[in-house]
Amino acid sequence: MQNQLKSKESRWTILKLLKWAAAYFKSHRIENPRAAAEILLAHTLRKERIDLYVCYDQPLGSKELQYFKTLIKRRIDREPVAYITGIKEFWSLELEVNPDVLIPRPETECLVEAVCGKISGDFRQVPRRILDLGTGSGAIVLALASRARGALFFASDRSARAVRLARQNARRHRLENRIHFFCGDWLKALKSGGSGFDIIVSNPPYIKTGLIAGLQPEVCRYEPVQALDGGEDGLDSLRLIIHQAPRYLNDGGRLFLEIGFDQKQGVQDIITESGGYDEIVFGQDYSGLDRVVSMKKKG
Repeated sequence: MQNQLKSKESRWTILKLLKWAAAYFKSHRIENPRAAAEILLAHTLRKERIDLYVCYDQPLGSKELQYFKTLIKRRIDREPVAYITGIKEFWSLELEVNPDVLIPRPETECLVEAVCGKISGDFRQVPRRILDLGTGSGAIVLALASRARGALFFASDRSARAVRLARQNARRHRLENRIHFFCGDWLKALKSGGSGFDIIVSNPPYIKTGLIAGLQPEVCRYEPVQALDGGEDGLDSLRLIIHQAPRYLNDGGRLFLEIGFDQKQGVQDIITESGGYDEIVFGQDYSGLDRVVSMKKKG
């Protein structure tokens, strides 16, 4: 790679470099090689991806080539593109991300959609208090806050660094005055019997401990294990939240959770065991896999 990029600068136009980088990524079995090349080159040149094709015959300077080379090496080492650029789009919002937080996934937008289905419509029906547990980058709470202007939002994470990043993302989108961020291990930071919530939403860890080492290198080597590890059966965090949430939900309040594609029966058993809910609904992601569950507090 180094020798190839030592050729005359004039040879390396944007289009030629894109074609070369995409082929190089493909030869190393990098997923979505063309997209990765476009994103990293756009980041190098501080352009939008679409602008690469407007300026396709623009040559790169030696410093630009050198910087792009370092980004290519990081991707070949299987570092996620989002961590390399520091940015990931979610719900049409650009979010800052780093290795302190999980990279937001498209399937989590299905969780946001499920919650939005309950907070849209007549303003009087908008829940006033919504809590996002394990907020990470703030993706879920920011997506909801951008949609439900009449609600008051709360978001927690046990990682102080994650909370700091989520606050930065809130400021980035001018939503910081509508969200109260705090550090807490799930529901431990809350007082039982205080002001309750109309909705609690969470994308908790749900991968079995024994499966984590076998995940893609982008995940198991770079993303925070505490945001992935759901315990021996993958249900530890889900179990805790389902059992404890009724104490913090208002009457008729709802709990929304993201789950693993193969966890429907296990989650259903936990809900039945808790005895605290009715109106239980499972939803699918864009691939038709079980991914979201919602339930209403009894009483």
